Amino acid sequence: QVEVVESGGGLVQAGGSLTLSCVASGTTFSRLSMGWFRLAPGKDREFVAAIGWNPSNTDYGDSVKGRFTIFRDNAKNTVYLRMNNLKPEDTAAYHCTADFRTTVETVWTLWDYWGQGTQVTVSS
Repeated sequence: QVEVVESGGGLVQAGGSLTLSCVASGTTFSRLSMGWFRLAPGKDREFVAAIGWNPSNTDYGDSVKGRFTIFRDNAKNTVYLRMNNLKPEDTAAYHCTADFRTTVETVWTLWDYWGQGTQVTVSS
């Protein structure tokens, strides 16, 4: 079984930056595709970003393109989400996801393994 653990959330003012981290264990990390989704109260889960086992394969949700960057460090079994120019509407619980796909997916139901989430709150 794959275990996924996120960290790095917190409170930041609008315009600020945060970097989230996600460690996946239980398998060979380099074989995993990794992603980030977020969930805000009263809203559906929203695709944020994903990166394939081939790190040249990335995708971003429209609302974060140009502001967020996903990257991975296979030596540390870790994927990161660098969030710049944060906005109050970015406030959500951010969940890290993993699966064995060789392509990224934007649909949350297609990801097999989920972390518990890390809260990001952006104040105005």
